[in-house]
Amino acid sequence: MAPGLPSTTSLACFCQKLNRLKPLEGSFMETSLQRCLSTLDLTLLGVGGMVGSGLYVLTGTVAKQMAGPAVLVSFGVAAVASLLAALCYAEFGARVPRTGSAYLFTYVSMGELWAFLIGWNVILEYLIGGAAVARAWSGYLDSMFSHRIHNFTEAHVGVWHIPFLAHNPDFLAAGIILLASALVSCGARISSWLNHAFSAINLVIILFIIIMGFILAHPHNWSPEEGGFAPFGFSGILAGTATCFFAFVGFDVIAASSEEARNPKRAVPIAIAMSLGLVASAYILVSTVLTLMVPWHSLNPNSALADAFYQRGYSWAGYIVAAGSICAMNTVLLLNIFSGPRILYAMANDGLFFQVFAHVHPRTQVPMVGILVFGVLMAFMALLLDLEALVQFLSIGTLLAYTFVATSIIVLRFQKSPSPGLASPGPVAKEYNSFQDHTQLVGTEQASAPEPGQLRPALRPYLGFLGRCSSGSTVAWALGVMVASAITLGCVLVFGVLALHLPNWGYILLLLFSTIVFVLSLLVLGAHQQQRQQDTFQIPLVPLTPALSILLNICLMLKLNYLTWLRFFIWLLIGKCGPHWGPRWAVGRGQGGQRAETCPSGLCNPCRTHGVFRLWHLAQQGEPSGAAAVSYCTLCGVPQRQPGGEGAGCTAPQPGTGPEAQPGGAGHQSMRTARGLPIFPHLLGRSEGLGAPSVWCSSHL
Repeated sequence: MAPGLPSTTSLACFCQKLNRLKPLEGSFMETSLQRCLSTLDLTLLGVGGMVGSGLYVLTGTVAKQMAGPAVLVSFGVAAVASLLAALCYAEFGARVPRTGSAYLFTYVSMGELWAFLIGWNVILEYLIGGAAVARAWSGYLDSMFSHRIHNFTEAHVGVWHIPFLAHNPDFLAAGIILLASALVSCGARISSWLNHAFSAINLVIILFIIIMGFILAHPHNWSPEEGGFAPFGFSGILAGTATCFFAFVGFDVIAASSEEARNPKRAVPIAIAMSLGLVASAYILVSTVLTLMVPWHSLNPNSALADAFYQRGYSWAGYIVAAGSICAMNTVLLLNIFSGPRILYAMANDGLFFQVFAHVHPRTQVPMVGILVFGVLMAFMALLLDLEALVQFLSIGTLLAYTFVATSIIVLRFQKSPSPGLASPGPVAKEYNSFQDHTQLVGTEQASAPEPGQLRPALRPYLGFLGRCSSGSTVAWALGVMVASAITLGCVLVFGVLALHLPNWGYILLLLFSTIVFVLSLLVLGAHQQQRQQDTFQIPLVPLTPALSILLNICLMLKLNYLTWLRFFIWLLIGKCGPHWGPRWAVGRGQGGQRAETCPSGLCNPCRTHGVFRLWHLAQQGEPSGAAAVSYCTLCGVPQRQPGGEGAGCTAPQPGTGPEAQPGGAGHQSMRTARGLPIFPHLLGRSEGLGAPSVWCSSHL
């Protein structure tokens, strides 16, 4: 093989590293964060995250431009569609009560690479969302003072005409972000109290709007003389549903806060269900009274509620509506700053981001560095950048996270249940590092007790051909076919005959084929055994429920503008080439002057620079220091180099040079107990899982 080119074995080892899973063993209740949130706290967090300024703006926009009075149907259908994704979050939040939300859920089921991409995407979502809300808050407050703040800024700073920058800096938006960051850094309890106060005021104002709206209601506004109940027809209701779906974004803050919940197994599912029910009721009732107060075609889409009261002669009620809107935006801003740094904390704790972001303040028990850095970045974006083009990122980021979480539910249901507790200190015969490995049967099991991923005993006489395949490969192929058919079916439904340039018979044939394949893949998945856990919440009708969520999310993503996809891929490239690449490796010599060794063919070095690198990795907390080490390259089939032998391969560290020989430290430490060490693991070079021992790989230079 030519010098510098990776070998086949190196490529196989590299590809397998992309699918490393985070193990589920150990106690999830042990955390350095403070478990202080009750079910009520989590419920109000979810309500505050979902009821933002959209209630005061989105209802009028959809009613005026898309659905008319049928906007309440659009909100109802959107609530049911959001429930599919919310159930997936509820099961994961109850089973894996750790901070990280969609990032963590993807990590434990689909692999490290996909988890990093989702985490990187969610971070951008929180940054842009918080900055956009702060700008809306600033503009709303400025309008209440006759735009004096905006005029003062233009007079003293001027108007900018620079691409990607705002027309003028928004100091008020940046200031409110910094103030909110300072409040969130005081602790989870302070954030919860603030959210309680703003959410309570908001709910009281919503109740006032509903009561006053029914008092002032005129059923004539739904009559045929005014256009009827659904003036835009069924297509208008569907278009309104696609827009209203994003009004329910925000319940994931409950899952992101599960590590700070007192009883997450019970509190997380209840909080998600209650918050989604309350918010759906609020949206449906407010949209109902809005279209009953005034005719839908006379609404002002920018300030529908305040304008409706003004048209009925109750202009004083507009100030109450404005107070509710500001309180709603305050809760959304607080929760964006609350949730974003916790995603950074989870990624840093797993070694996929700078370790400094995993630092937890000993008194407030919050990721202080993450909150401060996140707040400063968000304030900078709100101060200078033009956010209108970036807001579309929120849609694709949310839908992609929902899709991966729904897929992770299916993956996790067909994986073999991990044994409780930590691994025993005995020799390790086999590690599981991919979805197929996790679903394979190990050892001899009784036929009467099939493992997850194995064909159901009652169906073996009829589906014997599936039983001849390994259970892991059958489920993996069925899942892949299901996702592919969902993408095809989504393209057919979204783009239609004209965009696909197909004759009518070809369009119908493609629609039937993709639908049949989608249904058959679900039947194959349903024919296999699933995990059953009695002590945690599990969503019903798996794989149907998450599959419908996947299909819906794909359809909504396909409706986004192509420029949004282009910006999204650019952001992913930034994540690939960003800060997690460089700090993974430390250049130099090992202990005692011995050479620290590199991975075969230099593949672990993304820049392919031949040199000497040392890979540090920490094992899970509680791993016995004398546990047998299994090299990842051994699992990949790379031959080990014997002392004095020739050839490149993977080798264990020499005695006295490994981490177990460091003064005052055991061979296996927890990520949590070793945060002070300058260790910044790289995405693709980390040993299997979080519980694997340290290992060095080598090759000839």
